[in-house]
Amino acid sequence: MVKRSHGVFFLLSALLLAGCSQQRPTGTAPEAAVRPSHVMQVRVPVGSTREQVEAMYGAPALMFDAAEGYAVLGLSDAQASGSGLRALNLAGTPESNLNAFSADTIATMQGRSVWITSDFSTWAEGRSVWITGQYGPIPENTNNFQTIRLEQAHSLAPKLGAGVKVAVIDTGVDVDHPAFAGSLAPASEWRDFYAADNNPDEEGVLGEGGYGHGTGVAGIVLQVAPKATILPLRVLGPDGSGDVLHVAQAIDWAVARGAKVINLSLGSTTRSAVVQEAIKRATEKHNVLVVASAGNDNRASISYPAYDMAAGPSGERSLSVGSLDTSWNKSSFSNYHANLELNAPGESVYSPAPDGMMAAWTGTSMSAPMVAGGLALALGQGVRVPLKDVTKKMAETGFDVYNNGQNQSYKDKLGRKGLLNLAAFLRDVL
Repeated sequence: MVKRSHGVFFLLSALLLAGCSQQRPTGTAPEAAVRPSHVMQVRVPVGSTREQVEAMYGAPALMFDAAEGYAVLGLSDAQASGSGLRALNLAGTPESNLNAFSADTIATMQGRSVWITSDFSTWAEGRSVWITGQYGPIPENTNNFQTIRLEQAHSLAPKLGAGVKVAVIDTGVDVDHPAFAGSLAPASEWRDFYAADNNPDEEGVLGEGGYGHGTGVAGIVLQVAPKATILPLRVLGPDGSGDVLHVAQAIDWAVARGAKVINLSLGSTTRSAVVQEAIKRATEKHNVLVVASAGNDNRASISYPAYDMAAGPSGERSLSVGSLDTSWNKSSFSNYHANLELNAPGESVYSPAPDGMMAAWTGTSMSAPMVAGGLALALGQGVRVPLKDVTKKMAETGFDVYNNGQNQSYKDKLGRKGLLNLAAFLRDVL
Protein backbone atom coordinates (compact mmCIF):
# COMPACT_ATOMS: atom_id res chain seq x y z
CA MET A 1 0.00 0.00 0.00
CA VAL A 2 1.47 3.34 -1.01
CA LYS A 3 1.59 5.97 1.67
CA ARG A 4 0.75 9.56 0.78
CA SER A 5 1.71 12.87 2.34
CA HIS A 6 -1.01 14.80 4.17
CA GLY A 7 0.95 17.55 5.85
CA VAL A 8 4.09 19.29 4.65
CA PHE A 9 5.98 20.87 7.55
CA PHE A 10 8.03 23.56 5.92
CA LEU A 11 8.84 26.25 8.47
CA LEU A 12 9.69 25.97 12.13
CA SER A 13 9.99 28.82 14.61
CA ALA A 14 10.98 27.70 18.06
CA LEU A 15 11.40 28.52 21.71
CA LEU A 16 11.82 25.99 24.49
CA LEU A 17 9.32 26.88 27.16
CA ALA A 18 8.31 25.49 30.53
CA GLY A 19 4.58 25.23 29.93
CA CYS A 20 1.57 24.40 32.03
CA SER A 21 1.33 20.63 32.41
CA GLN A 22 -1.83 18.61 32.00
CA GLN A 23 -2.26 15.80 34.50
CA ARG A 24 -0.96 12.64 32.90
CA PRO A 25 -2.40 9.16 33.29
CA THR A 26 -0.77 7.13 36.02
CA GLY A 27 -0.64 3.50 37.00
CA THR A 28 -1.01 2.06 33.52
CA ALA A 29 1.69 -0.41 32.51
CA PRO A 30 2.78 -0.27 28.87
CA GLU A 31 1.42 -2.98 26.63
CA ALA A 32 2.64 -4.38 23.36
CA ALA A 33 0.60 -2.85 20.55
CA VAL A 34 -1.26 -5.50 18.56
CA ARG A 35 -0.30 -5.23 14.89
CA PRO A 36 -1.60 -8.10 12.74
CA SER A 37 -0.64 -8.13 9.07
CA HIS A 38 -4.32 -8.11 8.01
CA VAL A 39 -7.71 -7.28 9.50
CA MET A 40 -11.26 -8.13 8.54
CA GLN A 41 -14.64 -7.07 9.85
CA VAL A 42 -17.35 -9.70 10.32
CA ARG A 43 -20.93 -9.58 11.48
CA VAL A 44 -21.62 -10.86 14.97
CA PRO A 45 -24.93 -12.56 15.89
CA VAL A 46 -26.83 -10.97 18.75
CA GLY A 47 -25.85 -12.58 22.04
CA SER A 48 -22.48 -13.80 20.83
CA THR A 49 -19.40 -13.53 23.01
CA ARG A 50 -15.92 -12.56 21.93
CA GLU A 51 -14.73 -16.07 22.76
CA GLN A 52 -17.39 -17.64 20.55
CA VAL A 53 -16.46 -15.44 17.61
CA GLU A 54 -12.76 -16.20 18.05
CA ALA A 55 -13.48 -19.91 18.20
CA MET A 56 -15.65 -19.71 15.10
CA TYR A 57 -13.00 -18.02 12.97
CA GLY A 58 -9.85 -19.21 14.65
CA ALA A 59 -8.58 -15.63 14.90
CA PRO A 60 -8.49 -12.98 17.66
CA ALA A 61 -11.33 -10.45 17.73
CA LEU A 62 -9.37 -7.23 18.28
CA MET A 63 -12.51 -5.11 18.13
CA PHE A 64 -15.79 -6.55 19.35
CA ASP A 65 -19.24 -5.12 20.04
CA ALA A 66 -22.15 -7.53 20.11
CA ALA A 67 -24.64 -4.69 20.56
CA GLU A 68 -23.37 -3.00 17.40
CA GLY A 69 -23.14 -6.41 15.70
CA TYR A 70 -19.53 -6.49 14.54
CA ALA A 71 -16.06 -7.80 15.26
CA VAL A 72 -12.73 -6.99 13.65
CA LEU A 73 -10.43 -9.98 13.37
CA GLY A 74 -6.64 -9.84 13.35
CA LEU A 75 -5.28 -12.18 10.69
CA SER A 76 -1.91 -13.59 9.80
CA ASP A 77 -0.74 -13.74 6.20
CA ALA A 78 -1.82 -17.37 6.03
CA GLN A 79 -5.28 -16.62 7.38
CA ALA A 80 -5.68 -13.69 5.04
CA SER A 81 -4.97 -15.97 2.10
CA GLY A 82 -7.79 -18.23 3.28
CA SER A 83 -5.64 -21.22 4.20
CA GLY A 84 -6.01 -20.71 7.94
CA LEU A 85 -9.38 -19.05 8.42
CA ARG A 86 -12.41 -21.02 9.50
CA ALA A 87 -15.94 -20.27 8.28
CA LEU A 88 -14.51 -18.19 5.44
CA ASN A 89 -17.85 -18.18 3.66
CA LEU A 90 -19.26 -16.05 6.50
CA ALA A 91 -16.43 -13.52 6.44
CA GLY A 92 -15.67 -10.38 4.50
CA THR A 93 -12.52 -9.54 2.60
CA PRO A 94 -9.23 -9.35 4.51
CA GLU A 95 -7.35 -6.09 4.07
CA SER A 96 -3.75 -5.11 4.75
CA ASN A 97 -3.34 -3.48 8.13
CA LEU A 98 0.24 -2.35 8.67
CA ASN A 99 1.15 1.27 7.88
CA ALA A 100 -1.87 1.70 5.65
CA PHE A 101 -2.50 5.30 6.72
CA SER A 102 -0.11 8.21 6.60
CA ALA A 103 0.42 11.82 7.57
CA ASP A 104 4.02 12.04 6.34
CA THR A 105 5.83 15.36 6.67
CA ILE A 106 8.87 17.14 5.32
CA ALA A 107 10.59 19.52 7.72
CA THR A 108 13.34 22.11 7.49
CA MET A 109 14.50 24.60 10.08
CA GLN A 110 14.26 28.10 8.63
CA GLY A 111 14.34 30.43 11.61
CA ARG A 112 13.45 31.17 15.19
CA SER A 113 11.00 33.42 16.94
CA VAL A 114 9.84 33.85 20.49
CA TRP A 115 6.70 32.12 21.65
CA ILE A 116 5.35 34.51 24.29
CA THR A 117 3.22 32.90 26.97
CA SER A 118 0.66 35.69 26.81
CA ASP A 119 0.09 34.99 23.12
CA PHE A 120 -2.54 32.47 24.15
CA SER A 121 -3.94 34.09 27.27
CA THR A 122 -6.84 35.79 25.48
CA TRP A 123 -7.28 32.75 23.26
CA ALA A 124 -7.61 30.34 26.17
CA GLU A 125 -9.94 32.68 28.07
CA GLY A 126 -12.17 33.11 25.05
CA ARG A 127 -11.80 36.90 24.84
CA SER A 128 -11.58 38.65 21.51
CA VAL A 129 -8.45 37.76 19.60
CA TRP A 130 -9.16 40.16 16.73
CA ILE A 131 -7.82 43.73 16.70
CA THR A 132 -8.72 45.86 13.66
CA GLY A 133 -8.97 42.76 11.49
CA GLN A 134 -5.73 41.16 12.65
CA TYR A 135 -5.59 37.82 14.40
CA GLY A 136 -3.86 38.61 17.67
CA PRO A 137 -2.37 35.36 19.02
CA ILE A 138 -0.52 34.49 15.79
CA PRO A 139 -0.55 37.46 13.38
CA GLU A 140 0.98 35.28 10.65
CA ASN A 141 -2.37 33.47 10.37
CA THR A 142 -4.35 36.65 9.69
CA ASN A 143 -4.65 36.15 5.92
CA ASN A 144 -5.62 32.50 6.25
CA PHE A 145 -8.30 33.27 8.82
CA GLN A 146 -9.62 36.35 7.06
CA THR A 147 -10.07 34.14 3.99
CA ILE A 148 -12.54 31.89 5.83
CA ARG A 149 -14.19 34.84 7.68
CA LEU A 150 -13.11 33.65 11.11
CA GLU A 151 -13.45 37.06 12.78
CA GLN A 152 -17.10 37.28 11.80
CA ALA A 153 -17.58 33.65 12.82
CA HIS A 154 -16.33 34.37 16.32
CA SER A 155 -18.90 37.18 16.60
CA LEU A 156 -21.69 34.90 15.36
CA ALA A 157 -20.69 32.03 17.67
CA PRO A 158 -19.56 33.74 20.91
CA LYS A 159 -19.48 30.46 22.84
CA LEU A 160 -16.45 29.64 20.67
CA GLY A 161 -17.12 25.90 20.64
CA ALA A 162 -17.56 25.50 24.40
CA GLY A 163 -18.85 22.08 25.35
CA VAL A 164 -17.83 20.45 22.07
CA LYS A 165 -15.24 17.69 22.18
CA VAL A 166 -13.12 17.32 19.03
CA ALA A 167 -11.12 14.12 18.68
CA VAL A 168 -7.78 14.60 16.93
CA ILE A 169 -6.73 11.17 15.64
CA ASP A 170 -3.15 11.68 14.59
CA THR A 171 0.51 11.46 15.71
CA GLY A 172 -0.50 12.50 19.22
CA VAL A 173 -0.40 15.90 20.89
CA ASP A 174 2.21 17.63 23.04
CA VAL A 175 -0.05 17.58 26.09
CA ASP A 176 2.26 19.94 28.03
CA HIS A 177 2.26 22.69 25.42
CA PRO A 178 0.97 25.99 26.87
CA ALA A 179 -1.40 26.36 23.91
CA PHE A 180 -3.41 23.41 25.24
CA ALA A 181 -3.58 24.44 28.89
CA GLY A 182 -7.16 23.83 30.02
CA SER A 183 -8.25 22.68 26.56
CA LEU A 184 -7.66 18.93 26.70
CA ALA A 185 -10.16 16.25 27.67
CA PRO A 186 -9.52 14.54 31.03
CA ALA A 187 -6.39 12.40 30.99
CA SER A 188 -8.54 9.35 31.76
CA GLU A 189 -9.91 9.65 28.20
CA TRP A 190 -6.56 9.83 26.41
CA ARG A 191 -5.26 6.87 24.45
CA ASP A 192 -2.18 5.97 22.44
CA PHE A 193 -3.17 3.09 20.17
CA TYR A 194 0.21 3.05 18.46
CA ALA A 195 2.11 2.39 21.69
CA ALA A 196 -0.79 0.72 23.54
CA ASP A 197 -0.82 3.01 26.56
CA ASN A 198 -2.73 6.03 27.83
CA ASN A 199 -0.20 8.75 27.04
CA PRO A 200 -0.77 10.19 23.53
CA ASP A 201 2.27 12.48 23.68
CA GLU A 202 4.12 13.11 20.43
CA GLU A 203 7.21 10.94 19.96
CA GLY A 204 10.06 11.46 17.57
CA VAL A 205 12.78 13.83 16.50
CA LEU A 206 12.10 17.44 15.61
CA GLY A 207 12.15 17.92 11.87
CA GLU A 208 11.81 14.25 11.01
CA GLY A 209 8.81 12.26 9.82
CA GLY A 210 5.43 13.09 11.31
CA TYR A 211 6.69 14.48 14.62
CA GLY A 212 4.52 17.45 15.61
CA HIS A 213 1.80 16.84 13.02
CA GLY A 214 -0.96 16.10 15.54
CA THR A 215 0.07 19.00 17.77
CA GLY A 216 -0.22 21.34 14.80
CA VAL A 217 -3.61 19.93 13.79
CA ALA A 218 -5.02 20.24 17.33
CA GLY A 219 -3.72 23.80 17.56
CA ILE A 220 -5.56 24.79 14.37
CA VAL A 221 -8.83 23.39 15.74
CA LEU A 222 -8.41 25.55 18.84
CA GLN A 223 -7.56 28.68 16.90
CA VAL A 224 -10.87 28.33 15.07
CA ALA A 225 -12.88 27.17 18.13
CA PRO A 226 -10.92 28.44 21.18
CA LYS A 227 -13.22 26.95 23.81
CA ALA A 228 -13.59 23.50 22.26
CA THR A 229 -12.10 20.49 24.04
CA ILE A 230 -9.43 18.41 22.32
CA LEU A 231 -9.42 14.62 22.80
CA PRO A 232 -5.89 13.52 21.81
CA LEU A 233 -5.69 10.04 20.30
CA ARG A 234 -2.44 8.72 18.84
CA VAL A 235 -2.54 6.25 15.95
CA LEU A 236 0.47 7.31 13.87
CA GLY A 237 4.11 6.67 14.69
CA PRO A 238 7.08 9.05 14.48
CA ASP A 239 7.36 8.44 10.74
CA GLY A 240 3.74 9.51 10.27
CA SER A 241 2.35 6.09 9.36
CA GLY A 242 -0.18 3.93 11.15
CA ASP A 243 -2.40 0.88 10.97
CA VAL A 244 -6.00 0.36 9.88
CA LEU A 245 -6.82 -1.31 13.20
CA HIS A 246 -5.64 1.62 15.31
CA VAL A 247 -7.49 4.22 13.26
CA ALA A 248 -10.73 2.25 13.55
CA GLN A 249 -10.20 1.67 17.27
CA ALA A 250 -9.60 5.38 17.80
CA ILE A 251 -12.82 6.32 16.02
CA ASP A 252 -14.84 3.98 18.24
CA TRP A 253 -12.98 5.26 21.31
CA ALA A 254 -13.74 8.89 20.43
CA VAL A 255 -17.43 8.15 19.96
CA ALA A 256 -17.63 6.29 23.28
CA ARG A 257 -16.10 9.30 25.06
CA GLY A 258 -18.51 11.82 23.71
CA ALA A 259 -16.63 13.41 20.82
CA LYS A 260 -18.99 15.38 18.61
CA VAL A 261 -16.41 16.03 15.87
CA ILE A 262 -13.58 13.77 14.67
CA ASN A 263 -10.65 15.11 12.65
CA LEU A 264 -8.74 12.70 10.40
CA SER A 265 -5.78 14.50 8.85
CA LEU A 266 -4.55 11.23 7.41
CA GLY A 267 -5.31 8.96 4.52
CA SER A 268 -4.52 6.00 2.32
CA THR A 269 -4.57 5.26 -1.40
CA THR A 270 -6.48 2.05 -0.64
CA ARG A 271 -10.00 1.94 0.74
CA SER A 272 -10.37 0.40 4.18
CA ALA A 273 -13.70 -1.26 4.85
CA VAL A 274 -12.82 -1.52 8.55
CA VAL A 275 -12.23 2.22 8.90
CA GLN A 276 -15.23 3.06 6.72
CA GLU A 277 -17.47 0.93 8.95
CA ALA A 278 -16.11 2.74 12.02
CA ILE A 279 -16.95 6.07 10.40
CA LYS A 280 -20.38 4.76 9.49
CA ARG A 281 -21.03 3.79 13.11
CA ALA A 282 -19.89 7.22 14.26
CA THR A 283 -21.90 9.23 11.77
CA GLU A 284 -25.06 7.21 11.24
CA LYS A 285 -25.60 5.71 14.69
CA HIS A 286 -24.12 8.38 16.93
CA ASN A 287 -24.48 11.62 14.94
CA VAL A 288 -20.78 12.41 15.12
CA LEU A 289 -19.39 14.71 12.42
CA VAL A 290 -16.21 13.46 10.73
CA VAL A 291 -13.72 15.48 8.67
CA ALA A 292 -10.90 14.00 6.55
CA SER A 293 -8.12 15.53 4.47
CA ALA A 294 -7.88 14.88 0.73
CA GLY A 295 -4.13 14.31 0.32
CA ASN A 296 -1.16 16.20 -1.07
CA ASP A 297 -0.20 14.52 -4.34
CA ASN A 298 -1.87 16.88 -6.85
CA ARG A 299 -3.78 13.86 -8.14
CA ALA A 300 -7.21 13.66 -9.75
CA SER A 301 -8.26 11.35 -6.94
CA ILE A 302 -8.59 12.05 -3.23
CA SER A 303 -7.42 9.66 -0.55
CA TYR A 304 -9.43 7.43 1.73
CA PRO A 305 -11.44 7.87 3.90
CA ALA A 306 -12.09 11.33 2.39
CA TYR A 307 -13.10 9.69 -0.90
CA ASP A 308 -15.96 7.83 0.78
CA MET A 309 -17.51 10.90 2.43
CA ALA A 310 -19.43 12.36 -0.50
CA ALA A 311 -22.42 10.02 -0.65
CA GLY A 312 -24.82 7.97 1.43
CA PRO A 313 -26.07 8.51 4.99
CA SER A 314 -22.51 8.68 6.33
CA GLY A 315 -21.84 11.50 3.88
CA GLU A 316 -24.57 13.55 5.50
CA ARG A 317 -22.35 13.97 8.55
CA SER A 318 -18.88 14.06 7.04
CA LEU A 319 -16.70 16.22 4.81
CA SER A 320 -13.70 15.71 2.56
CA VAL A 321 -11.35 18.71 2.62
CA GLY A 322 -8.68 19.98 0.23
CA SER A 323 -6.48 23.07 0.24
CA LEU A 324 -6.64 26.46 -1.49
CA ASP A 325 -4.38 29.45 -1.11
CA THR A 326 -5.64 32.81 0.15
CA SER A 327 -6.27 33.94 -3.44
CA TRP A 328 -8.76 31.05 -3.79
CA ASN A 329 -6.60 29.03 -6.19
CA LYS A 330 -6.17 25.31 -5.69
CA SER A 331 -2.96 24.63 -3.81
CA SER A 332 -0.39 23.06 -6.10
CA PHE A 333 -0.19 19.93 -3.95
CA SER A 334 -3.88 19.42 -3.13
CA ASN A 335 -5.71 16.44 -4.62
CA TYR A 336 -8.95 17.06 -6.51
CA HIS A 337 -11.96 14.96 -7.54
CA ALA A 338 -15.72 15.08 -7.91
CA ASN A 339 -15.93 13.59 -4.41
CA LEU A 340 -14.05 16.52 -2.88
CA GLU A 341 -16.61 18.64 -1.02
CA LEU A 342 -14.83 21.64 0.46
CA ASN A 343 -11.49 23.42 0.80
CA ALA A 344 -9.82 25.65 3.35
CA PRO A 345 -6.46 27.41 3.44
CA GLY A 346 -3.64 24.93 3.89
CA GLU A 347 -0.49 26.90 3.13
CA SER A 348 1.81 28.41 5.78
CA VAL A 349 -0.61 27.83 8.65
CA TYR A 350 1.04 28.58 11.99
CA SER A 351 0.25 26.39 14.95
CA PRO A 352 1.81 24.86 18.08
CA ALA A 353 4.65 22.37 17.70
CA PRO A 354 6.16 20.03 20.32
CA ASP A 355 8.33 21.26 23.19
CA GLY A 356 6.67 24.66 23.50
CA MET A 357 7.35 25.64 19.92
CA MET A 358 5.43 27.16 17.04
CA ALA A 359 5.62 25.99 13.43
CA ALA A 360 4.17 26.85 10.05
CA TRP A 361 2.67 23.89 8.23
CA THR A 362 1.41 23.29 4.70
CA GLY A 363 -0.93 20.53 3.53
CA THR A 364 -4.53 19.40 3.40
CA SER A 365 -3.90 18.20 6.95
CA MET A 366 -4.05 21.87 7.96
CA SER A 367 -7.23 22.56 5.98
CA ALA A 368 -9.25 19.78 7.65
CA PRO A 369 -8.96 21.10 11.25
CA MET A 370 -10.19 24.53 10.10
CA VAL A 371 -13.35 22.76 8.99
CA ALA A 372 -13.50 20.67 12.19
CA GLY A 373 -13.14 23.82 14.28
CA GLY A 374 -15.90 25.51 12.27
CA LEU A 375 -18.23 22.60 13.00
CA ALA A 376 -17.37 22.92 16.69
CA LEU A 377 -18.33 26.61 16.59
CA ALA A 378 -21.75 25.70 15.22
CA LEU A 379 -22.37 22.82 17.62
CA GLY A 380 -21.31 24.94 20.58
CA GLN A 381 -24.06 27.45 19.80
CA GLY A 382 -26.68 24.84 18.99
CA VAL A 383 -27.88 24.46 15.41
CA ARG A 384 -31.46 24.98 14.23
CA VAL A 385 -31.14 22.54 11.32
CA PRO A 386 -31.09 18.74 11.55
CA LEU A 387 -27.62 17.51 12.46
CA LYS A 388 -27.50 15.43 9.29
CA ASP A 389 -27.63 18.65 7.26
CA VAL A 390 -24.86 20.56 9.04
CA THR A 391 -21.94 19.40 6.89
CA LYS A 392 -24.06 19.79 3.76
CA LYS A 393 -24.80 23.38 4.74
CA MET A 394 -21.12 24.06 5.29
CA ALA A 395 -20.29 22.85 1.79
CA GLU A 396 -23.20 24.72 0.17
CA THR A 397 -22.45 28.09 1.80
CA GLY A 398 -18.83 28.21 0.68
CA PHE A 399 -17.35 30.84 -1.61
CA ASP A 400 -17.60 29.99 -5.31
CA VAL A 401 -14.00 29.34 -6.38
CA TYR A 402 -14.91 28.97 -10.06
CA ASN A 403 -15.95 32.60 -10.55
CA ASN A 404 -13.83 34.96 -12.63
CA GLY A 405 -12.32 32.08 -14.54
CA GLN A 406 -10.46 30.65 -11.54
CA ASN A 407 -9.74 26.96 -11.17
CA GLN A 408 -11.29 26.10 -14.53
CA SER A 409 -9.00 23.10 -14.89
CA TYR A 410 -10.60 21.73 -11.73
CA LYS A 411 -14.22 22.66 -12.43
CA ASP A 412 -16.57 20.60 -10.23
CA LYS A 413 -13.55 18.84 -8.67
CA LEU A 414 -13.09 21.26 -5.77
CA GLY A 415 -16.58 20.96 -4.38
CA ARG A 416 -19.88 22.49 -5.41
CA LYS A 417 -18.58 25.95 -4.48
CA GLY A 418 -15.26 25.18 -2.92
CA LEU A 419 -13.99 27.49 -0.17
CA LEU A 420 -15.03 27.47 3.49
CA ASN A 421 -17.03 30.58 4.49
CA LEU A 422 -17.60 30.29 8.21
CA ALA A 423 -19.70 33.44 8.48
CA ALA A 424 -22.19 32.36 5.80
CA PHE A 425 -22.29 28.84 7.22
CA LEU A 426 -23.07 29.98 10.75
CA ARG A 427 -25.75 32.40 9.58
CA ASP A 428 -27.40 29.51 7.75
CA VAL A 429 -27.42 27.01 10.62
CA LEU A 430 -27.73 29.06 13.83
